[in-house]
Amino acid sequence: MDTVTEVLSVTRRIDAPVGAVFAVLTDPARHAAIDGTGWVREPLDAGAITGAGQVFGMGMFHSNHPDGDYRMHNRVEVFEPPRAIAWQPGQYGPDGEIGYGGWTWRYDLTDDGPEACAVTLTYDWSAVPAFLREHISFPPFGEDHLRRSLENLAELS
Repeated sequence: MDTVTEVLSVTRRIDAPVGAVFAVLTDPARHAAIDGTGWVREPLDAGAITGAGQVFGMGMFHSNHPDGDYRMHNRVEVFEPPRAIAWQPGQYGPDGEIGYGGWTWRYDLTDDGPEACAVTLTYDWSAVPAFLREHISFPPFGEDHLRRSLENLAELS
């Protein structure tokens, strides 16, 4: 874990073609099964992720969250089928606007044979502002979470 760069990244080979793995990643209904923490619950919106700028909502749960259950609204930052997808989680504020916390999730996929690919999952919190860091410890998990997520993704692909 490299907290100096404020990025965690892990790579795993998955025995499925790039396109099949990318299809799983673009389906928010499958994100709870991919998640390695158990925090991600259900999609709030129907349909697949189809492009950069799209916002998709997810129901969440964390025992340390003031309400336990909460909602995140993720803005797709990168959408390059079937090679890369990334989003930045945010939440609606009292003004009705989504505020983003400055962390991103990114998946990069490369071919690793005709029926396999290498997937790199990156969690980047380098843009988290100081006021948020006073309330949330970053990273809120270790590399083991990212490894579990890629194991789960492999099982779904």
